[in-house]
Amino acid sequence: LGSKPYSCTTCGKSFSEGGTLTVHMRTHTGEKPYKLYSCKTCGKSFSKAGNLKVHMRTHTGEKPYSCQTCGKSFSKGDTLKVHMRIHTGEKPYVCNTCGKRFSEKSKLKRHTAIHNEEKPYSSKDQNGNHGSFCCFDKDFDS
Repeated sequence: LGSKPYSCTTCGKSFSEGGTLTVHMRTHTGEKPYKLYSCKTCGKSFSKAGNLKVHMRTHTGEKPYSCQTCGKSFSKGDTLKVHMRIHTGEKPYVCNTCGKRFSEKSKLKRHTAIHNEEKPYSSKDQNGNHGSFCCFDKDFDS
């Protein structure tokens, strides 16, 4: 993964370019960028023309990036890149704790939570023992 030496002092988010950090800081200050690109359909604003162009696809339905394997189309090239991992089996994100691999960064992030906190669906009694299902008082004769 690329180096991200520029960090936001307000929220800690990191960036690879100083200019990107400068634009990001405006989300905290409310300062508008010098050039503002606004969507004429919904009013959402962007600091870069390219970001507005990609956003416009949400209104037009344009999906210029197509998978050559299955034909599925996407509005963003990055989304196609992630999709292609279904076909290639590529799993570039690795859990540092157990070594399990994932095709998407978000899936790795969700997975690492199981190493850091209690599983959401485990049941434990007051002694910390995992629960089990018992039916001692049931009669199962047919």
